[in-house]
Amino acid sequence: MTQENSKGLFSIPVIVAALGYFVDIYDLLLFSIVRKPSLISLGVPDDQLFIQGEFLLQVQMAGLLIGGLIWGVMGDKRGRLSVLFGSILLYSLANIANGFVSSVDQYAALRFIAGIGLAGELGAGITLVAEVLPPRLRGYGTTLVASVGLMGAVLANFVAKQYDWQIAYFIGGGLGLLLLMARISIFESGVFLKIKEQSVQRGNFFQLFSNKVRFKKFMGSIFIGLPIWFTIGILITFSPEFAKALQVDGVVVAGDAVMFSYIGLAVGDLSSGLISQWMESRKKVVRLFIFLTLATILLYLFTPGRSVEAFYGTCFLLGVGVGYWALFVTIAAEQFGTNLRSTVATSVPNFIRGTVILLVPAFRYLREAMGGDDQAVIYGALIVGTFTIGVALIALTAIHETFGRDMNFLED
Repeated sequence: MTQENSKGLFSIPVIVAALGYFVDIYDLLLFSIVRKPSLISLGVPDDQLFIQGEFLLQVQMAGLLIGGLIWGVMGDKRGRLSVLFGSILLYSLANIANGFVSSVDQYAALRFIAGIGLAGELGAGITLVAEVLPPRLRGYGTTLVASVGLMGAVLANFVAKQYDWQIAYFIGGGLGLLLLMARISIFESGVFLKIKEQSVQRGNFFQLFSNKVRFKKFMGSIFIGLPIWFTIGILITFSPEFAKALQVDGVVVAGDAVMFSYIGLAVGDLSSGLISQWMESRKKVVRLFIFLTLATILLYLFTPGRSVEAFYGTCFLLGVGVGYWALFVTIAAEQFGTNLRSTVATSVPNFIRGTVILLVPAFRYLREAMGGDDQAVIYGALIVGTFTIGVALIALTAIHETFGRDMNFLED
């Protein structure tokens, strides 16, 4: 990479977007990390920790689903920067408030609000980076944003180990407010500014459903990411319960499982991004990583009796397998014109996060239908996981190859 290219890649919008996603991941994953200690502190009985944890996760994801629509439309109507400022302010304040909860109901309400705020960060950041960088650097830029951002999970786990769960929430909110001040220095996308004065419809979510080809691309962009949030939302979030079912020799801590999986996810995102640049293809690399995800899910579910260290190693490999997250969001941004790009790039990752609302009850139903024992946990997860893989492979056929596409176009 030339010096000129490096200078463009490490520009202020890219760096600030990467740091924003870092804080976003910290706050998004913090609940998964402090789920047990926070619920125990609130007086939830041991036999209700799994159920209440599932409930709070679903509430948070519902917030992300709604927030994806709100921030996506706002990004196309008012600009990318309005989302980057508004979303981080909302989720930072909500996470600070999380440290003061005294009941599960309060916890649920604030996780919902935090979810709405967290929904705007990634889509707006990826949209801005994709529009300010030239096509030859776009893949590197979005990969950099995702790879740096995903390491927020490592900091969240470190902080949760050093401090009480309330303090961990305060720190996350404080980091967001500090980043908010840093965002004063970034500038709006020139591609967006060019169409802002034109008489063109912007941010009309229903426009995605008014054209068969556009609808097919939109749904395809969503469902190629389904295995990612099955893996993170179920296999990793509830890793202590899976470790018990798999007779892991030792105590598995959810925070460590999240940390190792997200280190793997960062490695996978970096690898998939670079391979995509080398192969000059998004779709081929996504297909490769979907099959890699299938292999790692099988390894995770059918290797009983491991040590804790080996289990965490498997969590790392799961992360590598689903390490096409950056490509997934980049593809969504590249599929659509400037007047709908933020709407799609922000709603798509949050819609796929929101599928946890359906995947969790499906997993619960299957394990209860099969008896509720350890084998039911394993095979229930297998059925749901293979379903997500199949859907993702079918969805991949619905989207276009977008490598090197010029981003300066509009949707009719």
